Amino acid sequence: MYFTLFANVCCSQVDLNYYINIAKQNSPLIIDNQNQSKVSQLEAERLKAFYTKPQVGVTANYMFSPIINLDNNQAKFEGNSAGAEKYLGYDFAAANGGQYQALLNITQPVFNNQKLKTATEQANVITQITQNNVKLTGHDIEKIVTDQYILCLQGLKQMDYTNSMLNILSEQKVIIKELVEASIYKQSDLSLLNIEHQNFLFQQASFKANYKRDLMDLRILCGIKDTSFVIINDLDLKLTANAENSFFSEKYRLDSLNLISSKNIFELKYKPQLNLVANTGLNAVYAPTIPNRFGFNAGFSFAYNFFDGRQKNINRNKTDILLKTVSTYKENFVTQNTMRKTKILNELQSYINRINIAEAQLLEYGTLLNLYKKEILTGQLSIISYVMVLKNMATMQRDNAILSSQKQSLINAYNYWNW
Repeated sequence: MYFTLFANVCCSQVDLNYYINIAKQNSPLIIDNQNQSKVSQLEAERLKAFYTKPQVGVTANYMFSPIINLDNNQAKFEGNSAGAEKYLGYDFAAANGGQYQALLNITQPVFNNQKLKTATEQANVITQITQNNVKLTGHDIEKIVTDQYILCLQGLKQMDYTNSMLNILSEQKVIIKELVEASIYKQSDLSLLNIEHQNFLFQQASFKANYKRDLMDLRILCGIKDTSFVIINDLDLKLTANAENSFFSEKYRLDSLNLISSKNIFELKYKPQLNLVANTGLNAVYAPTIPNRFGFNAGFSFAYNFFDGRQKNINRNKTDILLKTVSTYKENFVTQNTMRKTKILNELQSYINRINIAEAQLLEYGTLLNLYKKEILTGQLSIISYVMVLKNMATMQRDNAILSSQKQSLINAYNYWNW
């Protein structure tokens, strides 16, 4: 019997969630955004160190500035001169006769809490953006994988109905063969059934090849290294409830926050900067006095930028324009998405109505075939008429399988946008 056609080749059954989970695990884009989120968190830690922690470093300098001393009308080479009235070489005011430095420098920013808060806010916004991108990418994957899964199911259902046709024909062939031997039907009637049986075998092979192809495409989408033949589980998608707050709109909110935080970061340079600075170590210009030139100094450095050609106002105007652009994109998306979902629902109702009609017709075909079986046993029915009804029923089953797949695809599309 043909209902055992796949029993030996089906190694396991898998459902939609299996493929979606694998696709998300293998998605380079999701992994990239997850890593970007971690990078943003590390950047927040770096900014905290930059704005609040002391900067400690070492500087060392050695500069050799020899002269030729011409005092007392004698030319004398001096590698490290204590001074001269007349000489050849760099001016002592510029070279100090040399330089010997080995300093430990410390710079401690002070009163930087507001700057740290501003910089951390931008890092946090970027973290939220990357985390939201993970959600958006995952949602896209769910849509794409589900569409491909539905396509696989369509091929599987087409195999199922051809399998049912083959079972019916196999049973009738046995009956007609006996009736031919009893001279109730002709050999040509049996030949006609054999031909139709071969036709459905050909369709079965075609649908099976299509199913294998679509299954491989599904695995390619998910990044699965597997070529085994499996029968996937059936699917019955339901419409999701209306989303009060769309996750798609979150992108525009975060884009606006990112623009504002970028503006705030730009304006940090207009904040006064006060640093506590200190160093200690060797600082000498005359080699013989080096042992006496170890010391330290400390003080404050202050910087304040109060004019740069009105760049601050220009940048604020630029940010306002970009914020209006983001707002326009958001409003346009909301309008389009509302119309898009309404269109899908209207189209979905059309498919539901056609499926109901198709299923009612299939029930009638089933009843008719049962009646025909009785008429065949008494030789009252033309085999040609029987075959025609059987072919019409197969066509209706094929169309119903396609309608069901398109209905599932529409539900998937609606659920994608209603998120």
